Amino acid sequence: MAPVFSGLVRLRALAASATLLLFFALCAWLPAQAGTMTRDAMLKAFPPPLIVGEKDRELPVWPILKQDGTATPIIAYVFESIDMAPIPGFSGTPFNLLVTLDAKGVFTNVRVLSHHEPVFLEGLGEEPMRRFVEQYKGVSLMQSIKIGSNLNSQGKAGSANVYLDGVAKATASVRILNQSLLAASLKVARAKMGYAQGRDPERVARIRPEGYMPMDWKALAGAGLISGKTFSNRDIEQAFAGTVGAGQDRAADQAPEGAFIALHAAYLSVPAVGRNLLTPEGWKVLEGRLDPGDHALLVVGQGRYSFLGDDFIRGSVPDRLTLQQEGLPLELRDLDLDARLLLPAALQGAEWRVFRVNAPAGLDPAQALDFKLRVTRSKGMIYPERVSKDFAFGTALPARYFEAPSADDKSWPPIWRARSVELGVLLVGLALLAWVLARPNWVSRSKRRLAVFRTGYLLFTLGFIGWYAQGQLSVVNITALVQALLAGRSLGFFMYDPMTVVLWGAVILSAVVWGRGTFCGWLCPFGALQELVSKAAHALGVRQVRIPDRVDAQLKKLKYGVLGAIVLTACFSVGWTDRLVEVEPFKTSITLLFQRSWPFVAWAGGLVLLSAFFYKGYCRYLCPLGAGMVVLGRLRRFDWIARRAECGQPCQRCRSDCAYQAIAKPGKIDYDECFQCLDCVAIYTNEELCVPLILKNRHAPGQVRIPIALVGSPAAKLAKGAP
Repeated sequence: MAPVFSGLVRLRALAASATLLLFFALCAWLPAQAGTMTRDAMLKAFPPPLIVGEKDRELPVWPILKQDGTATPIIAYVFESIDMAPIPGFSGTPFNLLVTLDAKGVFTNVRVLSHHEPVFLEGLGEEPMRRFVEQYKGVSLMQSIKIGSNLNSQGKAGSANVYLDGVAKATASVRILNQSLLAASLKVARAKMGYAQGRDPERVARIRPEGYMPMDWKALAGAGLISGKTFSNRDIEQAFAGTVGAGQDRAADQAPEGAFIALHAAYLSVPAVGRNLLTPEGWKVLEGRLDPGDHALLVVGQGRYSFLGDDFIRGSVPDRLTLQQEGLPLELRDLDLDARLLLPAALQGAEWRVFRVNAPAGLDPAQALDFKLRVTRSKGMIYPERVSKDFAFGTALPARYFEAPSADDKSWPPIWRARSVELGVLLVGLALLAWVLARPNWVSRSKRRLAVFRTGYLLFTLGFIGWYAQGQLSVVNITALVQALLAGRSLGFFMYDPMTVVLWGAVILSAVVWGRGTFCGWLCPFGALQELVSKAAHALGVRQVRIPDRVDAQLKKLKYGVLGAIVLTACFSVGWTDRLVEVEPFKTSITLLFQRSWPFVAWAGGLVLLSAFFYKGYCRYLCPLGAGMVVLGRLRRFDWIARRAECGQPCQRCRSDCAYQAIAKPGKIDYDECFQCLDCVAIYTNEELCVPLILKNRHAPGQVRIPIALVGSPAAKLAKGAP
């Protein structure tokens, strides 16, 4: 019978897997989610005298034209961000923005068509988001756009940056919105307006780590590693000629050939530069301050004019200095490097700062850097007229100091490198768990050892994996997969969350070896929270309620219905999916640490409190992710929990102690509902707890040494030979 039974188990596993694959295949045939604007909607949004052109077949953009005599020039382009840059938000679903760009790359309108960000769906509401996007009107793609208050200029004219006020408690969401908007808009601008072809941050040249040789300032300049440009008073005065700023600088009139400012720029993060201009200690400090792919740029200024300004705040973005590459802006942020710079005698006392350009900005060392220094003049006292002029200077890195990108570079490796320490800790934790589960008799040799190890690991899961590393897997991962397949989007967005990828890899591998319980019993942060609450309640004398077996079996079926409803809804309605996934309390309790509106906090808190009375009731009866894990667990190839012939016939000790009620009366382990707590393994190997072992080891016929803990229990009666 055993081979037949094993064959039936494998057949059920294959059938479940085939059903799941068939479901996703059917979903793939459904219409893909994309832009929602129809031609009728566009005609209503852009009535005459505007003319809505035909939607581009290659790039989904609507050209907007206007009659001008006999000509009808294109005055703007309208598009939906989800067609160009479907960057997933917290729910795995992108913002969809309706964007209007005029022919010069200026935003004339930005409107949110749809989103699924929890912070805006409830709590803050959508009004703050609408106010945020209104700020883009009149802003050009060519400008350097920053989110956050302009701490430097406080509303003064002459700032070289455009600052948009963010939304408190929604910083991450507005940055995703901003990223979606700019990525989509730049794609259109490059294709339709001749903008420079910007590069993927992982498809740019890399600084060579070698190439150092001792050089002084003069030698570095001769090697092309330091660039310089001097602006005379005459240069500045000529730029302001014919404006209200002309003639406002008396010092320039007295010494027209004098230096207004002399500027020097260099890649300080290039070893040949940094190791020569910094002390060894300073170079180590600089290396420690930069993440992989970051660049440190040195700017030195000497003269009458400060490239920083009197109100510059250390660690912030300079107002007078901006950086572009191939026409596109890059953010300069002061690194606030506290180190000694080895300047030549002629530059002693000069103003200098080291600026960081983060890796995601996509700075390409193989292309020239274009700096612009803004000079602002004003005329008048009460209501002054102001005029600003930009003065360009640049630098380029010689080819011997960088290497071309690899053809297979992607955009997610820097994130993995940045989280290498967290991933290392996670992998060590997973390896330890795998070792213990492969040798369950070691950890379960005593109930105390098992209790200490299990409690410690649950604290690791909750504290590190959940709250610190944000590694809580979710049914949202499944719905994001379904929705990405339906929309025809790449699944590469999963790679931006390395903790999730590694955990899912561990779940799949463990499902084949041990089944569903490895994740649900050991690696789920919310499950760990429930179990720790149950342990605390038990220590306080709270008694757990044991559901009758027949009722328990029916309640356990609920989670499959919840999972089916969520996944099926994901194929048809993103909005309803967002509502249904809130049955999961993970986002509230683990991701947001209960910082949500009260209905969500009440739901999550209620489930945690319920676990004090009904052992992990949510996990056993409602969890849709747990239902998905059961399906995945059908891949299991081993019945790895040892059983004896007496288990269930007649011994019921393990079954009576199983808090998950995952052992049937005949003694068989129900691996679909087993959370691998190892309590039954601890009983199986304990000569004072396992009734068959007690019977085997009794000292004399008819006498059984029964531990005090078992006196009066069913196990004691069985050991004595009672029916």
